[in-house]
Amino acid sequence: MSSTTLHHSPTGELSKGHKKIIFASSLGTVFEWYDFYLYGSLAAIIAKQFFSGVNETTGFIFALLAFAAGFAVRPFGAAFFGSLGDRIGRKYTFLVTIVIMGLSTFIVGILPSYAAIGIAAPVILIVLRLAQGLALGGEYGGAATYVAEHAPDGKRGLYTSFIQTTATLGLFLSLLVILGCRLSLGTEAFEAWGWRIPFMVSIVLLGVSVWIRLQLSESPLFQQMKSEGKGSKTPFRDSIKGGNLRLMLLVLLGATAGQAVVWYGGQFYSLFFLTQSLKVDGTTANLLIAVALALATPFFIFFGWLSDKIGRKKIILAGCLLAALTYFPLFRALTHAANPAIEEAQQNAPAVVHADPESCSFQFDPIGKKVFTGSCDIAAAALAKAGIPYEIVPAPAGSVAKITVGGTEVESYEAKGLSKDESKSRADAFTKLLKSTLTAAGYPEKADPARINIPLTLGILWVLVLYVTMVYGPIAAYLVELFPTRIRYTSMSLPYHIGNGWFGGFLPTISFALVAGTGNMFAGLWYPIVVAVMTVVIGTLFLRETKDVDISQ
Repeated sequence: MSSTTLHHSPTGELSKGHKKIIFASSLGTVFEWYDFYLYGSLAAIIAKQFFSGVNETTGFIFALLAFAAGFAVRPFGAAFFGSLGDRIGRKYTFLVTIVIMGLSTFIVGILPSYAAIGIAAPVILIVLRLAQGLALGGEYGGAATYVAEHAPDGKRGLYTSFIQTTATLGLFLSLLVILGCRLSLGTEAFEAWGWRIPFMVSIVLLGVSVWIRLQLSESPLFQQMKSEGKGSKTPFRDSIKGGNLRLMLLVLLGATAGQAVVWYGGQFYSLFFLTQSLKVDGTTANLLIAVALALATPFFIFFGWLSDKIGRKKIILAGCLLAALTYFPLFRALTHAANPAIEEAQQNAPAVVHADPESCSFQFDPIGKKVFTGSCDIAAAALAKAGIPYEIVPAPAGSVAKITVGGTEVESYEAKGLSKDESKSRADAFTKLLKSTLTAAGYPEKADPARINIPLTLGILWVLVLYVTMVYGPIAAYLVELFPTRIRYTSMSLPYHIGNGWFGGFLPTISFALVAGTGNMFAGLWYPIVVAVMTVVIGTLFLRETKDVDISQ
């Protein structure tokens, strides 16, 4: 087995050895975001395949929760694999993590559906997401630490920014694979079985990643620390002591939480918004996101390089602040550009549910057994399913809910006590009347391709991704520089994965619930905005700049 030996050039240029280290380390983040976008982009199909035992709305939320489950356990993976990396080495730890990640992604592709094996299907899917989440918890910290500890002084921001770039290339790759499969197989075949192919091809990425990583040598700073006997025997325990625990909490709230919601908001929620709220077809939406990613990717490297010159902290916090200040106008502009018919219909004939507030439920049924029979719930569910923005206006207690669309009124109904046949008959009649009313008012079933302003839509998406490059490009170097070598892997991994796993990973579920619960298509933006503002305040007041620190200590 060969190993890579490094010699720093006086100019800090990327040597052949450095390029190999950056490439090998970055392949793990390719897996991370390749799988992330596969699951996120295919959430609706996955809901039908693995959660078909519950109603449609609950099934989609369940699919998002299964997606989020992988992120929920990431901090535990960070604690376990981070501790392992600080004790036995960076190289072997993130070799193990990439094998677990790759196999988990591949197995999703061959997992039988709910129709084939029943409840075992979603259970196994969630187990795979948990296993992958644990491995992810050790992957990023290992890659960032490994590259930063090889980088020459004054170049850590630039060198580690390549990890962030390759993560986006993983997203780009997933979009290309999905689009290629959709176009070659057709929508029907793709949704029936073709969606499995993108998961299965991950085995190729795994093989290449393992082969390259086996050829790497251990981090020089880790080797030096071990030879001097300065390593920690209990890195997790040492990480959560006194001042270091306080620092990790400040890093979480003042850096990684805001970075996470801006990242997920700009690259994932924007896709969700295009397809679910604005009804842009999946192929067009994926192409637009792919082009925006391609145009913005160089800025990961730019902001990493810039952070070596002016500092990490101010760039990260500026990205959070810009996102918080502009998300509402940007997403409103996105509505105008991608589906102006929804905007026009909402202005000319707003949909309003008039109902007794006490009769309106939050319609999330965790076990798929509850039946929502109230007239308010029936009206709200029908509008939410159709993707129509609406507001709920109080009506007299005990009254039957009704929907007004402009000057037209559609009365809902109480389903409690109705027989199955009666309930179906009333539902069909109600749905038909509501659909014709919405169509007459100008609400489109799908975005009209001829009316999509492609340049404007693309420009808005590019700005959203540009914010991502600001917060994400310098974050790896910033985290590495904040913590000492002997507990670095553990200490940086925990706030990163709590931020990205919890604050970021639950963004789709929380934002979807906010939209469904309020009827406001923009309500989901409040979550990333509030978190980003929190990060700006805490990061400004309590975190230091790190670009010139000596990380060999």
